[in-house]
Amino acid sequence: QVQLVESGGGLVQARGSLRLSCAASGRRFSSYAMGWFRQAPGKEREFVGAIAWSGGNTYYADFVKGRFTISRDDAKNTVALQMNSLKPEDTAVYYCAADPRDRDWSQARYNYWGQGTQVTVSS
Repeated sequence: QVQLVESGGGLVQARGSLRLSCAASGRRFSSYAMGWFRQAPGKEREFVGAIAWSGGNTYYADFVKGRFTISRDDAKNTVALQMNSLKPEDTAVYYCAADPRDRDWSQARYNYWGQGTQVTVSS
């Protein structure tokens, strides 16, 4: 079992930055691919990005490329989402997820999910 807890959300002005963190329990953290998703009110959950196990390759949705960066620290069982140049349309609840069941990591079919953290970007 893996438990995920996100933190770092909040209110920020447009063009500002936030760093989200996801702390994981469990001894197999380093063997899991990790994903970040977000869900705005009235919208479906959408893929933000993912990082392979052992700090390998990263993958991003087109709308965050060049603005968001995912990293992981397997020694601390954490994965981070650095968000720069934030826009009002980035407002959503952000979720981290572990251990995708699908070969396409952009699909929201992961075995473990955090409870989410709210990010609000004001214009």
